[in-house]
Amino acid sequence: MKYIIVLGDGMADEPLAAYGGKTPLQLADKPVIDSLARLGRTGRLKTVPEEMHPGSEIANLSVLGYDVPSVFEGRGVLEAASIGVALEENDLALRCNLICIENENIKNHSAGHISNAEAYELIEFLNKKLGNEIIRFYPGVSYRHLLVIKGGKKHLNCTPPHDVPGLPFRPCLIAPETEEAAATSRLLNYLILRSQALLAGHPVNIRRKEAGKDVANSIWPWSPGYKPKMPTLKELFGIGKSAVISAVDLIQGIGVYAGMDVIKVEGATGLYDTNYEGKAQAAIDALKDHDLVYLHVEASDEAGHEGDVELKTRTITYLDQRIVKYLVEETGKMDEPVTIAVLPDHPTPCATRIHTRDAVPFIIYKPGESPDAAQFYDEFEVEKGAYGMLKGDEFMKALLGNLLIS
Repeated sequence: MKYIIVLGDGMADEPLAAYGGKTPLQLADKPVIDSLARLGRTGRLKTVPEEMHPGSEIANLSVLGYDVPSVFEGRGVLEAASIGVALEENDLALRCNLICIENENIKNHSAGHISNAEAYELIEFLNKKLGNEIIRFYPGVSYRHLLVIKGGKKHLNCTPPHDVPGLPFRPCLIAPETEEAAATSRLLNYLILRSQALLAGHPVNIRRKEAGKDVANSIWPWSPGYKPKMPTLKELFGIGKSAVISAVDLIQGIGVYAGMDVIKVEGATGLYDTNYEGKAQAAIDALKDHDLVYLHVEASDEAGHEGDVELKTRTITYLDQRIVKYLVEETGKMDEPVTIAVLPDHPTPCATRIHTRDAVPFIIYKPGESPDAAQFYDEFEVEKGAYGMLKGDEFMKALLGNLLIS
């Protein structure tokens, strides 16, 4: 048996009064995913421990069966792994967003989804102006970058920028959680304010403003941590070769530490215009010599952060028609049976535009296995499912056939 997990980031939602009390999953045209729900078994998965923030890094680690509190060291270290930055023992790594601030408020967490080329120019500029033997900026993808502070202390209260759209930025500046971290906190807040002065008149932002686009006029460091000690999926579950396909650095970084091959797809953007077909083909190709493929699609999460219900609904339909349909068709032709799972990592409700810690709906379709009572796939129908409510490593055990159900 081989396995493929299709992860629609932030795909789950809440009922929307303006849409007849339906969620985007209920509104979307997704006949193939619904058919997998009818033919497979379903349930709900608690992906975020109560004491932890509902970030994608937490939730995706949980989906893959990790004991998150024991292995999690922040987004920065994961993104460092994805771009090949080797961290030393005392290096503090932080995710570093380029964001848009307007009238002292955080307008958005993505600087209007700035392009890779524009972002690269800005991060390289900041590194020349602010970088030294202690401070180093590394360019990533779009608004998602890396900041490394040598000797920095990680006990900091950092606010994820996607959690505070529309709010004043100053109350959200970094605060130390321990006296030892006070100097690191002061340094990071200095870098935020200094970046605003430096970026305000940069040619990239002048051009963006003239074009009516949001400017990238501030950095926003968050999710600090050190190099983690993570077992691989092979060590955890005995899985042979595994691969991850994603446009998002932090997911690729999880893959590196999990011992997975990172497969990059040309035209994969992390947005609604990503290369769905290319990702689907890459997954099928990977299954030829891998036992498990983790196919991550970011588009629905970004639509949720924008509060765009129609776009989020459309991204779910794209996932169904442009990825899952092809996977079902092609795996059906293979000599070896393939288990297909579909789920989000966490909800990103359009009404609030932030992640929540609610349990997510999942499907596990195993050829030849008797189905449960669920007839389609959404946040509520899966309550009829055979798996009930899972947590911890139970989803991976269910996927691999190592979990007994009643």
